[in-house]
Amino acid sequence: MNHKPAMPSSGATFFFDIRHEEQGLRLDHFLVSRSSALSRSRIQELIRKGSVRINGALSRPSYRVRTGDHISVSIPPPSPTVLEPEPVDFAIVYEDDAIVVVDKPAGLVVHPAPGHQTGTLVHGLLWHCRGLSGIGGVTRPGIVHRLDKDTSGLMVVAKTDHAHAALAGQFKSGEINKEYRAVVHGLVNAGNGRIDAPIARHSRKRKEMAVVEGRGKEAITTWQLVEIFPAGFSLLRVSIKTGRTHQIRVHFSHLGHPVAGDPVYGYGKRWWKGHPLQKEGIIASPGRQMLHAEHLGFRHPESGRFMEFEADLPNDFREMLESLRRTGSQHMEEKP
Repeated sequence: MNHKPAMPSSGATFFFDIRHEEQGLRLDHFLVSRSSALSRSRIQELIRKGSVRINGALSRPSYRVRTGDHISVSIPPPSPTVLEPEPVDFAIVYEDDAIVVVDKPAGLVVHPAPGHQTGTLVHGLLWHCRGLSGIGGVTRPGIVHRLDKDTSGLMVVAKTDHAHAALAGQFKSGEINKEYRAVVHGLVNAGNGRIDAPIARHSRKRKEMAVVEGRGKEAITTWQLVEIFPAGFSLLRVSIKTGRTHQIRVHFSHLGHPVAGDPVYGYGKRWWKGHPLQKEGIIASPGRQMLHAEHLGFRHPESGRFMEFEADLPNDFREMLESLRRTGSQHMEEKP
């Protein structure tokens, strides 16, 4: 099969032959390029577990594919869940037989990870609907995209493998409309802008990302200035055309305008304690990064109808804006 499979399903096997221009690619890179629904980490997991074979034999993610190779990928059926469903607090914005759109609160981890084995969004989703797509693996059922733990706002989750594949394809092609509100440090001196700066794992701090010219993955962020505060902050409307880890946080830190409250790419507690407005009791140190996924638009994976959703700013975000406005502000655009 020489085209990208559009609908990988649990329990199915797919076959690939190598095109001339693909010769020399790493096996995991080749499979990522051919499948929109499987992440590189998921493909590497399938290779390690023996679900990927080249000419009938097992191989490694680093294997360089060659013309004439015949590759098979077997996506195992969902394993009996090892996750115990739990009641978890989050809002359901929309739901049907194929998808769930949720408004994730800040502080909620999306899926199990070291240090967060219970109480995640996935645990709550399993409690709520009992049936999610298995393409993402046993610890990430239904998860097509993620938000950082301390970022609030909208996410779409897949209930079926078909929905997962269709949504993943839209994310990969940049069709999905994702807009955020962000409070950043400093007075941004332009009305709008575009950040085109590749992102990769930090060379020394392995848990962090960074703008890395030459070896990073393409990352594009656009923004519009909404409001400025003489106290030294700006409110932005931000849209991302790619979905790199920590993309907005890394890009604005790179510009010298880190997201307010970001403990990794911004300023720490000591900086906030020394801020005059905090000493005067006018603003409080944010308990998390002031980043909220406000708008989400995509084509429904079954009907093809374009759907759009909005999530109101959470209380902590509103409270910070109200505190800053008491010090003075200037709106730079019409409110939507």
